[in-house]
Amino acid sequence: MQANIESASLEASLLLSHLINYSRIKLISHDDEELTDSTVSSYLTLVDKRCEGVPCAYLLGYREFWGLTLKVSPDTLIPRPDTETLVQGALDLNPKKVLDLGTGTGAIILSLKSEIPSLDAYACDFSKGALEVAKENAANLNLDVHFFESSWFENIPKIKFDVIVSNPPYIEEHDPHLNKNGLNFEPITALVSGEDGLDDIREIIKTAPSFLEEGGHLLLEHGYNQDEKVRQLLSEHGFVDIKTLYDLGGNPRVSQGRFEN
Repeated sequence: MQANIESASLEASLLLSHLINYSRIKLISHDDEELTDSTVSSYLTLVDKRCEGVPCAYLLGYREFWGLTLKVSPDTLIPRPDTETLVQGALDLNPKKVLDLGTGTGAIILSLKSEIPSLDAYACDFSKGALEVAKENAANLNLDVHFFESSWFENIPKIKFDVIVSNPPYIEEHDPHLNKNGLNFEPITALVSGEDGLDDIREIIKTAPSFLEEGGHLLLEHGYNQDEKVRQLLSEHGFVDIKTLYDLGGNPRVSQGRFEN
């Protein structure tokens, strides 16, 4: 089967390491060990699923992000390195009370909490399945976060935050990439947001001022070609000092603004 998977050798070793509970170093140093028929069968099943397009992270059950090992499941979006741009942008603001909208695995809020132990951390997701994963990750990492089942701000207490962050859905409904790179295995509600991909971002920008302290910041991850529109939306809703942050690939990835009445 020709699956055209980048880093196929790496992923193959990760799957085997996971299956037999060996570190990658131990796997290399014990490369002459024979596997049981049962292990071989289980391994080939994992390989077949990967060749069918199932993301490696779902097969492993975890993904590394910001130095943290996070559980993932088909209920959650798989954390990606680009989102570390959002984490760094928030850290640069030295936040004290942060709300993470659409937390998924909890990757963003847990990364922030791991760096700032005193952070008053809040997070929400409308998906019960995703929220359970985020809570489990927080417990495993011994990080204290207030979690809420909420569609954006719907069930968030009427309190003020100095920073609100979100990696919301921002892919266009008919984007051809939705059928590539394993995206078709990830929750569609965490990916797609209307014809232009900005429906959820519009909702967040419109409502965020009611939950921000005077001078509070909103940071939003978005697509590589959406920065201009997101900056315009921020400006239209009273945000100032608007700027865009670039990911390691040089793409505009996060736009942010400071709210003033």
